[in-house]
Amino acid sequence: MLKIASAPEEIAGGALMEWWGGEGAARVLAREAEALLLERAVGTASLADMASPGRDDEATTIICEAVERLHRPRGSRPPVSLVPLEVWFRQLAPTAVIHGGVLAKADAVAKALMAAPRDIVALHGDVHHGNILDFGPRGWLAIDPKGLLGERGYDYANTFCNPDTSLALQPGRLQRHLGVVAQRSGQAPRRVLQWILAYSALSAAWMIDAPLNGETPDGRLAIAELAAAELGL
Repeated sequence: MLKIASAPEEIAGGALMEWWGGEGAARVLAREAEALLLERAVGTASLADMASPGRDDEATTIICEAVERLHRPRGSRPPVSLVPLEVWFRQLAPTAVIHGGVLAKADAVAKALMAAPRDIVALHGDVHHGNILDFGPRGWLAIDPKGLLGERGYDYANTFCNPDTSLALQPGRLQRHLGVVAQRSGQAPRRVLQWILAYSALSAAWMIDAPLNGETPDGRLAIAELAAAELGL
């Protein structure tokens, strides 16, 4: 599979894919500038399909296992092109000033998280059901990272917004999903909730400031509100 990156974070993601060395992610067969040649996913299973008919917890467990493999220490330093989370979150604060509400709550939480980070690792940056694929005998592996650097908890937050908004907002889903992620990752549930709030608000801010393909921020704002409520904010 040949991928031609179209944004700086995708080029950084290619360098990260190469650094992972096929452990938890697709193997990089060749890389030059914005071009990345990857092994192809040969399996036929889909985590999005798995989540929809009632196997959501199984899909979540598979994602957590894949993320755990990505976060394992390697024998060399990660690429210098990784983007720090502080830079990645730069859009949240100005949007929160304009719109207030849950965005302002999320901005305060995000700043607190990044002021006292835990377990700094190379982050995939865009973990969701469509970016963990079935590679047959090689298992479930990641593709399309953004190439970030920061607390490992960030990599679990996007899964709470996926595989689609209707499932993410089903009553009790956030709490059930939280239990699986906290247990599998060894993180405190409150810390996971803080990252859910921070990420979903950041995602909403991106949609507010640069709408893409008719997407609205409503779903991400609703998830942020759920996380804020669970945190007592």
